[in-house]
Amino acid sequence: MKRLTRYIALAAAAAILVPGCKKQSLESTYSSQEDSIDSFIESMESQDPAPRVVHNGGSNRIVLTEGTGDELREGGQVSFYYAGYTFSGSEPSAGSLFATNREETATESNWTLTSPDYSILTLTLGDEAQLIEGLRLGLEGVKGGEICYIVFSGKYGFGDKIIGGIPANSALIFQVWVESLTND
Repeated sequence: MKRLTRYIALAAAAAILVPGCKKQSLESTYSSQEDSIDSFIESMESQDPAPRVVHNGGSNRIVLTEGTGDELREGGQVSFYYAGYTFSGSEPSAGSLFATNREETATESNWTLTSPDYSILTLTLGDEAQLIEGLRLGLEGVKGGEICYIVFSGKYGFGDKIIGGIPANSALIFQVWVESLTND
């Protein structure tokens, strides 16, 4: 009986510790990704001219080409082209591309689909069903004509879900070409 009680106590302790260790490991992964993102941003800021960097929540927007006019606000509508990549610590490369609606990017990356759709994406900022959190946070404040990178850790991406060829908890970087926006 004493052995059974001891076994139950050990099993209960393990049940409590395992999720805690998993959470700690995941937080360590995200922290490492965020350090890598910070290093990438620092390398971009050392360029001449340095791009403007906007931090919003857990998302970072690196403005490569400034836009004009109003900044996109919550509830505003934006039309843009994008290329999504898993982030590996440096500028995006063809091998890490997982999605695009920009034909030039697909062609440059030798990326082919059986039924490509290269139409512009138009959506309302704040419709959480349409965007992952990191991309939503990164788009807030963009201007028409802006070209930027939006980069964030897996915490603000797809989290523990495997989406197509994107591993769970992956840091992501999107290049975005904003065509137009309205804040009605």
